[in-house]
Amino acid sequence: MEKLTFEFLGGAPVNATRAPALVGVVGSGNLEVLIEPVELGGRCAVEILTAARGFGATWEAVLDDFFARHKLADVRISINDVGATPAVVSLRLDQAVEDFLGGAA
Repeated sequence: MEKLTFEFLGGAPVNATRAPALVGVVGSGNLEVLIEPVELGGRCAVEILTAARGFGATWEAVLDDFFARHKLADVRISINDVGATPAVVSLRLDQAVEDFLGGAA
């Protein structure tokens, strides 16, 4: 397993009382995404635990795209991956943020 961490800045803080959101399932070719409000001084932290080693640049590109579309701050995103493709990763991230923000994403 490989552990990757990323930080993003420049988003709008979310309501700290929002309930965490969990989408997806840990299984072959899929992943689970947990998004939760955490006081991070305006940052967004992403932690990925993945079975697919050596794809850090791909993860970074997918996350850059996600944060270009969803300006978040004071949020932690935890991802457990079992070899999902970038398209599945994007889908799960979008599902998680939509669920987390109550359809206001």
